[in-house]
Amino acid sequence: MPLADKRASKIDLVIIRESTEGLFYSAAVHGRSKVIDNAVCDETLRITRATTEKLHDFAFRFASKRKEKGHKGQVTCVDKANVFTSMAFFRQIFDEVSAQYPDISKGYNYVDAAALDLIRQPWAADVLVMENMFGDILSDLAGGLVGGMGMAACGEIGDEIGLFQPAHGSAPDIMGMDKANPLAAILSAGLMLDYLAEKLDQPAYDDAAMILDAAIETGFSLNRLRPMEFGGDMGTKAVTSAISSLMDGKAK
Repeated sequence: MPLADKRASKIDLVIIRESTEGLFYSAAVHGRSKVIDNAVCDETLRITRATTEKLHDFAFRFASKRKEKGHKGQVTCVDKANVFTSMAFFRQIFDEVSAQYPDISKGYNYVDAAALDLIRQPWAADVLVMENMFGDILSDLAGGLVGGMGMAACGEIGDEIGLFQPAHGSAPDIMGMDKANPLAAILSAGLMLDYLAEKLDQPAYDDAAMILDAAIETGFSLNRLRPMEFGGDMGTKAVTSAISSLMDGKAK
């Protein structure tokens, strides 16, 4: 196997973004944009200490859990601190929070350089934390790196409630045709199990998540998973059935 292929098989990264602030603070639904005489439109990029501290704390705690499972244990702050005061503030809070996690290494990357690095060496990334607009863009790029958005799992974690779903949205053009890749939905269920393990203090859920992840990794390595999204011959039902067999230890 060529070196690049070996490295590509090790791509395993997480993008963490905060969904109420950043440039999305001015999302149209909130009515915060300012249009002047049909000639100028101003949008506000908002960063608050309280929300950003929670974001960075979550990123470092998440990296700590990943490190326990054999990952790098590294958090990279992705920003544009060389241009925007708001982003320099975002990075300042990142540094403050990082001091509470001395066992987790930290790094920095401007968002344009981060996009380049995700193409050039995506296997080097572990946990990337960023403002919402940057995350909206880079998460789609990351999905493309692993074959498509059909592999992009997503968890939306609030103070009390977590919502887990694929990042790709709906695909009405293939509705009812048994062509959709179900792996993003299945991987999102794995994220949910991780979340419940910590929230409910039930380690068995974490064990279940690891079994699910291992089944998917084994399925690809044995060519047992061949989603149509990747040019394969397996539709939604076939991929789901294969995952079920792999989890039952029936891989051949």
